[in-house]
Amino acid sequence: MTKVTQVTNWFAQPEHGGQYAALSKGFYKDAGIEMTIQPGGPGVSASQIVASGKAEFGMGQADEILMARENGIPLVAVAAIFQKNPQGIMYHKGKYKDISELNGHKVYVGSGVAFWEYLKKAYKLDKVEEMKYTGSLANFVADPDSATQIYVTSEPFSMKEEGVEVDYFLNYDLGYKQYGNILFTTEDYMKDHPDIVKAYIEASIKGWDYYKDNSEEINKEMLEKNPDLKVEAMAFASKAQEPLIYSGDAETNGVGYMSKDIWEGLQKQLVDIGILKKAEPIDDVFTNEFLPGK
Repeated sequence: MTKVTQVTNWFAQPEHGGQYAALSKGFYKDAGIEMTIQPGGPGVSASQIVASGKAEFGMGQADEILMARENGIPLVAVAAIFQKNPQGIMYHKGKYKDISELNGHKVYVGSGVAFWEYLKKAYKLDKVEEMKYTGSLANFVADPDSATQIYVTSEPFSMKEEGVEVDYFLNYDLGYKQYGNILFTTEDYMKDHPDIVKAYIEASIKGWDYYKDNSEEINKEMLEKNPDLKVEAMAFASKAQEPLIYSGDAETNGVGYMSKDIWEGLQKQLVDIGILKKAEPIDDVFTNEFLPGK
């Protein structure tokens, strides 16, 4: 058995369901891996932990991989769990039909967030009042003209619970096409341990295939690791994320598949808005070679 640690990008939740399914159902064990899943959270940088060698694998967004590489951290994407990233912009139901209508209104968003820099330029959002995103939705609820960054798998449910009717724009559908919950490792680890990378990815994808039809069972397991979650919220997320994970290229090529076009498009957008200084060869950034059947 090879001891392996993977760092997710938040506390245990349905967006990590396949990873926990692979652990719970023994898929990692069957692949010769003694797995530890280290949850992320505020102030936890999966890329830094993996780069330092304290974990073999991490989970993050596609733009984070490109930015890390430009900063000298040679991460490589080895699978993309979300074909469509679940990041979006939420607003009060019926308020906006087009994102350009946000001009003149408050938008709660993290500072320097890449997708927001893209949206501002693409849709000329130069009159938006940018407010600091804190994770709390109280100010959004209080102001019916405001909007906020969200995960479409999460916040719409909490608003429903509070009786607040909402709609949202999915960033992917607005043109910021990036993969979500990328599984990554370092260039060195990939070259030195291709057999472990292959075993890890195959077991993880097997976990996601299992989670699709058995989310309720695995959600109960995750609830033990993250008691702050609600069963109903997890059920909502499991359903909401299905089309984002299992459709598109995943239908024909399996969960985790990544296309060169999507990666190159994202890279070009980040260069255009000045977040990346240059476009490096995209074949160095990601690989499908460890996916099942490849």
